[in-house]
This record gives sequence, structure tokens and C-alpha cells, in this order.
Amino acid sequence: MTVSRILVGVAVLLGSLSTGLDRTMRLEKPRPMSAPIWSGESAPLDTNRLALVIGNSTYPDAGSPLPQMTRDAEGLTNALRKDGFLVDAFDNATRPDMTRAIDHLRARVHLNSIVLVYFGGYGIQSDGQNYLIPVDAKIWSEEDVRRQGVSVDRLLSQLKNSGARVRLVVIEASRRNPYERRFRTYSHGLAPIQMSDNALILSSAAPGQVVEDPDELHSQLMTALLAQMDSLRGIEEVFNNTRNAVVAATQGQQIPVVSSTLTESVNFGRHGAAFPCPPSPLRLAVATSDHTDFC
Repeated sequence: MTVSRILVGVAVLLGSLSTGLDRTMRLEKPRPMSAPIWSGESAPLDTNRLALVIGNSTYPDAGSPLPQMTRDAEGLTNALRKDGFLVDAFDNATRPDMTRAIDHLRARVHLNSIVLVYFGGYGIQSDGQNYLIPVDAKIWSEEDVRRQGVSVDRLLSQLKNSGARVRLVVIEASRRNPYERRFRTYSHGLAPIQMSDNALILSSAAPGQVVEDPDELHSQLMTALLAQMDSLRGIEEVFNNTRNAVVAATQGQQIPVVSSTLTESVNFGRHGAAFPCPPSPLRLAVATSDHTDFC
């Protein structure tokens, strides 16, 4: 073998190694943590007001896309940023994405924080607990739900333990289980959500009920919520008015649930101050009455 052939062989080998290393580095490069995927008009940020917004539309293993969820998340993100919230926003989040996003949010929380978390996508209940489903989930059993989903109860506990003063949660995940044919038994919709103190939760439907998504830009829930946010009303009033607007728009076919243990009033809007309210027991606001008590 001539020297020239040897040199050519070495060059080819080195080129292959370089290509393989470059490919490996690209594959292992982590997905950016909190890139602002939507950018609209933004007010000066208030680091006391934090939000995590996740809209999951594309579920390859479920075979049933939810295009409204990304649009809903975008609309809410821009509205929150206009109100001065510091928002981390994700579309089509995998489980690692969701885990890192929650950890990132918790790292920002301090004792005066008002924290809002939104999830739009598929949610599944198992053993009385609710799990938010990431887009990379491959689910064939309830065990897969518990292993691959993100527990709502655990999320609420994490936010409480992080020291957030007020915790606001919007869950738009009351849908028919897309994996139901793979289960021996299954439950539709979500289970009742366990509450902690000074928290407010808006869910798109009552426990065990499912939502049919209309062929419109936004879901019924987000359409109503965005309209109500364009005010300086208290957040609890905004959530209750959102519920009532959805009930009216769907002629009672969809009844969102507002669950509250708030002990202070918080407003949407850049100058929305918080004022203490007398402690109260858990209040479950349902759409059976037009009367709601506010602080």
C-alpha cells in the first residue's frame, strides 16, 4: 500500500469520526429552556407575578391533534405579558420539557409570588388523581399514565412548598381519553382536584365530564377567559364570569368548575394589588347560581 493511499484512508476515517461526533452533539443538545415562543405587546415585568403556559396540540401516539391548544396558549401568554407577568411559554412540550419548566418556575418563586400555571392538552385520571399528558407519551395502560404523565396534585404541592403566596391554575384538559381502547377500564374527564390553601383553580369541565372542541380559533373556555381578563376585576371574579360565559355560550352543555381557597383578592392588570380577605373554607363554585361571594 502506498503512502498516498494510507493518507487517504486516514483522512476518510477522521472525517467519519468528526461527522459522528457532530451528529452526537446535535442529538444531545438540550432543548432551550424558556425561549419566548410568542412575543406580543408586553408591559414592564413584575417579578412577583410569574406564569407557566403550556399548550400541547400534537400527540403522535394519540392520533387526535388539538390545534386550539397552541392558539389558546399563545393568546393567554400574550395577555399575561401585557399584564406584566413574567411568562415561560411552551408548545408541544415533552415530559422533560414540562419537568424542566416546572423546576425553572419553582426556582423563581419567592414569598410574595403570585403564580399562574396553564395547561391545555390531554389530561387523564388514574386512581383518583389527574395527570397532564406530554406530547411524547406512549400510553398503553394506567401505569403508563402515572409514569409518563405530570401529576396535578404533585404540581400543586410543589408550588405550595416553593413558597408562592397565591397559586392560580387553569386546566383545559377535560377530554375523552384518546387511549381508551388500550385500557381494560378507563374514566372520562378529570377527577376532583385536591386543593391547598390560597389557591384558585379553573377547570374546563366538571369532574368526569368531557369537552367537545368547537371548530373555532379558540376554545370556549379561552374565548371567555381572554374577554374577562381585559379588565381590572379580581381574578376570582374573572374565573367565575368565565365559567358563566361558557355555560351561556354552550347552553349548559359545558360547565367549567372554579375551586377556590383564596384568602386574599388579586386583580389581573399591571396595577392589580392584593388585599387580605378573611380566611374561608374551600369554596367550590358551580354554575347552579348567579350568586358568588367575593372578598
